[in-house]
Amino acid sequence: MNENPIKDIAIIGGGTAGWMAAAALAKVLGRGYTIRLVESEEIGTVGVGEATVPHLKLFNKILEIDEIDFVKKTQGTFKLGIEFVDWSRIGDRYIHGFGTIGHDYGLLPFHQYWLKALGMGEASDLGAYSLNTAAAPLGKFMAPATDVPPTSPLANIAYAYHFDAGLYARYLRAYSEARDVKRIEGKVVRTELRAEDGFIDAVVLESGERIAADLFIDCSGFRGLLIEQALHAGYDDWTHWLPCDRAMAVPSQNAGPPTPFTRSTARESGWQWRIPLQHRTGNGYVYSSKYISDDEAAATLLKNLDGPALAEPRVLKFTTGMRKKFWIKNCVAVGLASGFMEPLESISIYLIQSGIARLINLFPDSGFSPVVIDRYNAQAAFEFERIRDFLILHYHATMRDDTPFWNYCRTMSIPEPLENNMRLFRDSGRFFREAEEMFAITSWVQVMIGQHVDPKRYHPAVDLIPLEELRGLVASVKRVIDNCVAAMPMHQAFIDRYCKAPAV
Repeated sequence: MNENPIKDIAIIGGGTAGWMAAAALAKVLGRGYTIRLVESEEIGTVGVGEATVPHLKLFNKILEIDEIDFVKKTQGTFKLGIEFVDWSRIGDRYIHGFGTIGHDYGLLPFHQYWLKALGMGEASDLGAYSLNTAAAPLGKFMAPATDVPPTSPLANIAYAYHFDAGLYARYLRAYSEARDVKRIEGKVVRTELRAEDGFIDAVVLESGERIAADLFIDCSGFRGLLIEQALHAGYDDWTHWLPCDRAMAVPSQNAGPPTPFTRSTARESGWQWRIPLQHRTGNGYVYSSKYISDDEAAATLLKNLDGPALAEPRVLKFTTGMRKKFWIKNCVAVGLASGFMEPLESISIYLIQSGIARLINLFPDSGFSPVVIDRYNAQAAFEFERIRDFLILHYHATMRDDTPFWNYCRTMSIPEPLENNMRLFRDSGRFFREAEEMFAITSWVQVMIGQHVDPKRYHPAVDLIPLEELRGLVASVKRVIDNCVAAMPMHQAFIDRYCKAPAV
């Protein structure tokens, strides 16, 4: 039995990160812990992460959150993937869909057989062989069916959500407070360190109240109030590879039914997001201030909205990168306090979830073993770096030379692991997932093909199956996908039937 358990946990900062941490710890650890969350109404939250990846379904499931209730209360919609417009060339578009592409055949992934069929002129675009990428542009969506064979694509639909991040934080606050998490209103003005070992002893609020704890979770956003300002973690700046350093965000009125996908449209000096919710559409322009002014970015964003703006655009400044250490002594940074990756692949909320899960898996006792802390930091850094490389791929794998921004991205040096992966894929369409990195082979393949990182050849084992068998495989996959898509209802009809949110 552990004789030195941690009992008091203080979460510094609210928003999505703070309340996700509070909810998860309250649920998993139970009521034997004192969990307090300190936040100030005066300090706003970033609220960029309104689009998610499918991993959030697992988080909500662990919390035993009812999906219908959650979608209604967060004005949510459903997401089958991300559409990328004008990234490789102006006029190009492709969808990075969740889920599978065809199905593995023998020892090879489906896309290897597709490559041969495409070369013979007997295959459609890659997106035609995935349920998500075929259904999304048609505006169709449904939850996985239970009345079809388990091998049917309709039984295994991978999806995520679009939602109002502020409403999600509010939802999780109510969840957490019902499980004895105590919210404390106030601003932290000072962090007190123990003289003997440099651990955080307490934080002091503007009111003079002193919050002591065994474990501190820093959810204070970009400021890194504890991890950086008090413990001086340091920061790895990745601006060289991911040159965007600002985001201009604005909500707009809906114009038509919500699409079951996020849209990312490349602009002259960055890219614009479009995230459809039930009550509005979230929009933003992620850009590099080196190549465009804030005023020009705002004008570009407002000019390219589907509906009238509902507010004035607000600018968010950031530096893409990560802390050199995510966990120092008795402080763990979660969310933006741990680092920032632009929301190109909707991973902001995923990284919060991942950090919390990692903390629970490596939960310490009051001795705070350096072995445990080192493993946490190594796993977090690996995950950040692999996601970083996936994001860089989108920028670097472009043929655009129409603006200084895209010229820079196209010609910049890139990390060696990414260079090696692109070289291997160009050679023969092969990709190998490394350890437990977030993005699976299907994600890398869709983005590489979508951005014309075109393989010169396919895997030689493809030639081991007879030509008619290959043709039958490719044709049958497309036929099954077409039939499944035809059976799916429209996204709006699904929402209206199951999870229509009250008007606001």
